[in-house]
This record gives sequence, structure tokens and C-alpha cells, in this order.
Amino acid sequence: MVQLFLDGGPFMWPILCVFIVGLVIVFERLYALITITAKTKAFTKSIKDVLINEGVSGAIEACNSSTSPIATMFAEALRHQDKGLARVEKTLDTIGSLEMTFLEKNQIWLSTVIVIAPMLGFTGTVAGMVTAFQDIAAANDMSPAVVATGISQALLTTLFGLIVAMIIQIFQNFFLFQIDNLVIDMERSSLDLLDDLEKNNIKK
Repeated sequence: MVQLFLDGGPFMWPILCVFIVGLVIVFERLYALITITAKTKAFTKSIKDVLINEGVSGAIEACNSSTSPIATMFAEALRHQDKGLARVEKTLDTIGSLEMTFLEKNQIWLSTVIVIAPMLGFTGTVAGMVTAFQDIAAANDMSPAVVATGISQALLTTLFGLIVAMIIQIFQNFFLFQIDNLVIDMERSSLDLLDDLEKNNIKK
């Protein structure tokens, strides 16, 4: 593998740099989403009982002690619960949109890696083909061995660029799937909160 990398020429290094950047973002997002998912599940399981037993003030304290996105939504919504359900619902929507931005953090950079890696590969291939044909012309030798060697080396950058793009794409799709699941949980919990407030099913 190392020899194939070295045979690919100078364009393999920028592809490697792009891959490293992509992996750093992947590990950061992986840790963040796993942590957020665990905190969100724990929060949604406990907040209903807190609302019923400790009321709005106790629920706000519970929200403030959690770093889950839905806790931030609930805290702001409950602070406006005395202004009516419409205000609570609007607050949930507004804060939810802001929290979505955090959940989708760095996705644009993953998309950039997915696009740039194969483009670098294609550019390296074109540059490698030009060099290969120049070498053939200089050697005045069109033997299959010489042609095949030059072309195979040129195509290595495309191969590595596509591999990098596929790896990062798989992770990005996983992240988007996790984000969708989190949004569904947040929306379901928001509806439960509105239902409890409408039924006056909380301790004053």
C-alpha cells in the first residue's frame, strides 16, 4: 500500500492531507453525536416525571443541568409557558432551528472533502498521463510495458481520491441518519410537552 501511494506521484500528498482533515472532522462529529444522543435519551426519559412532580421551576433546573439540545429547547419554552401555548410552540420551533445548526456542524466540510478528493485524483491522473506520454516521447519507445507503467501510475491518484471520497461519504450518511433520528425524538418530545401544558398536566 505504501509503495502504491509513493508510485502515485505528488498529487497523492494533497489527497492524503484532505483525507486526514476529513477523518478529524469524522471523529469529532462521531463523538459529539454519540454524546448528544445518549444525553437526549436520558433527558427525554426523565423530564416528564420532573414536570409532573416538581413543576416548571424544577423542570427548568433539570434543563439547565443538561447539555442536550432538547434541554435547551425545553428551558426556553418553559420560561414562556405563562404566555400561552402559541408562544411556547414558537419558542420550540425557533430554538429547535438553532440547535439543528449545531447538529449539522461541519457537514459542509465533509461534503467539501467528498468533492475535493476525487477532483484532486482526476487532476493527478491528467498530470500523470501528460508526464507519461512525455516520457514515452523522450524515450522514443511505445512498447506496452512502458505505456502500461505510465498509465497505471497516473490512475493511482484517481483510485485513492475515490476511496477517500467513499469512506467520508459513508460516515456523512451515517451522521445525517443519526441527526434525522435526533430531530424526530426532539419533535416527539416537543409535542409531548405541548400536550402536557395544554392538559395542565404539570405541577404548578
